[in-house]
Amino acid sequence: MKRIVSLIILSLMFVGVWAQNATSSPSSRFGYGELNDNLPGAYRAMGGVGVGMRSNKAINPAQPASYTACDSMTFMFDIAGSFLYTNYSDANGQRNKVNGNLEYITMQFPIWRQHIAMSLGVTPYSAVGYNFALSDSINSDYHYTKTYSGEGGFTQVYGGLSVNICDWVALGANVYYMFGETTQKRALTFTEASLKSVEQGDYLRVNSLRLRYGAQLFHTFGKHTIVLGGMFENKQRFSNCEYKQLETSTNDTVATMNVGFEMPMVYGAGVSYGYNNRITIGVDYQCQDWSNVLYFNKENVLNARHRWALGAEYRHDPTSRKFVDRMYWRFGANFATSYTNQYNQPSMAVTLGFGFPLRTIGTVVNTTFEYGRRGFADGQLNENYLRFVVNAAIAEHWFFKRKL
Repeated sequence: MKRIVSLIILSLMFVGVWAQNATSSPSSRFGYGELNDNLPGAYRAMGGVGVGMRSNKAINPAQPASYTACDSMTFMFDIAGSFLYTNYSDANGQRNKVNGNLEYITMQFPIWRQHIAMSLGVTPYSAVGYNFALSDSINSDYHYTKTYSGEGGFTQVYGGLSVNICDWVALGANVYYMFGETTQKRALTFTEASLKSVEQGDYLRVNSLRLRYGAQLFHTFGKHTIVLGGMFENKQRFSNCEYKQLETSTNDTVATMNVGFEMPMVYGAGVSYGYNNRITIGVDYQCQDWSNVLYFNKENVLNARHRWALGAEYRHDPTSRKFVDRMYWRFGANFATSYTNQYNQPSMAVTLGFGFPLRTIGTVVNTTFEYGRRGFADGQLNENYLRFVVNAAIAEHWFFKRKL
């Protein structure tokens, strides 16, 4: 117990620097930045499945109905960090970037036996981080450089509750409080001293509440387990939003404007099959319908984002004394369309991961390697990235009396 309390306190100390170095992708210039799918490390290694996943070994904020899968006397705590290596290629050549970030902090515990369970956590929603320049000329007479930079992101704190309404149906809901700010700057600089340079920027700060609902149907027959899952979020306008136009050379506010921004309707479905606690296969589909949300008071500025994921997990023998036999072996793949019109090449990724169970302290250390690519459909800029995620899922028995 003391170990988990210490970890929680230490983890919360890092919340203040959340998403400070989460991305360096030019794609984060558009929309609300680079989106995070909020999946635990184990499911990331399975291609990013989640809606149809249900396990007592993982906290799954993507599906609030899954919390009642936890053991009735166990408190779980999960913390993850990531490292991202990205290669960018365009007409001017190639360049590389390295980023690192705290991914999430989550916890889960039963409220009433295996009938009601709760989860709390802090997860990133999106990240903005880029700095690049483009040079050109007007009729070969006037030479200029366009510089773009941005930083910030949105974070969400959530509380979720799950209820088993019978032996094969679970319902759940998450309440999210989302907050954060982004600053994006652009400059037009001429090499000719007679022409005046221009520097401008945008500042956006939001905090708002939203809800996610989830449901799962599950049944075990013999050594086989089937889970069907669905989730839904309604379209939501930011209840508290501040937007400013900046003069970036002086950091002065040019104008504070009442501009409308919204979050999209989100829905998804998933199915998983498990055999004898050794094999798990999952398939997911999710849609974020950005096409009709307000963005700078306008609709039809963004696109619906469709995401498909497929993954599998294998464990040779959970009861074996051999460490290798108790390990988790995971792999998967995902495909997603872009929600912005500019950075519009679909993203594709393959994943490989391992879970290392530490029997003596009730912890599973998960590692995930993800290789993917994305960029502009016209080939102006392409990204190839390798992401490494490591998380520690710690489980301790809190809810029983020890014999003296």
